[in-house]
Amino acid sequence: MVITEVRIKLVEEKDNNERLHAFCSVTFDNAFVVRDLKIIEGTKGYFVAMPSRKLTDRCPGCGCKNHLRSRFCSACGTRLDENRALRNTDGRAKLHADIAHPINSTCREQIQSAVINAYHEEMEKAKQPGYVCSYDDFDYDEYHGGAVGYRTDAPHTARGPAKKVAPGQAADAGFGAGIY
Repeated sequence: MVITEVRIKLVEEKDNNERLHAFCSVTFDNAFVVRDLKIIEGTKGYFVAMPSRKLTDRCPGCGCKNHLRSRFCSACGTRLDENRALRNTDGRAKLHADIAHPINSTCREQIQSAVINAYHEEMEKAKQPGYVCSYDDFDYDEYHGGAVGYRTDAPHTARGPAKKVAPGQAADAGFGAGIY
């Protein structure tokens, strides 16, 4: 396995106490990408947190899914047991589960080293005039002839210019024509 690309998206600092410094994606063998890794400043320096999801359980009353931090059911309002989350050996509640993670420490160190090095390089690039974040580039897929056509963080927009119709003039027949 070879890490062929690391893309970094720096987080705008809003507060000096903020530990999250960047998000990143890592591409392996030009064939597989893992997104939403986080670069966090810990007590011993920077580390990479793997992508995760919030853990949920079901309401005993209605069966609706709720996050483990929820105090009340989002569907029926029933009060939920605040101690329903599993706890690890040091007593901390397990609230998230990794979506992807390295199986051994050698792999973790390889990923963390590549990501932290790329983060430092991106920090230097960000100081230059005209800096553009590489994380925001179009995704590229050689098997489909180029850009896939979406951006990782851009809002979705219409697929073409809107057609303006003068008042009293009929629009082209198409989707939604004849609804009135």
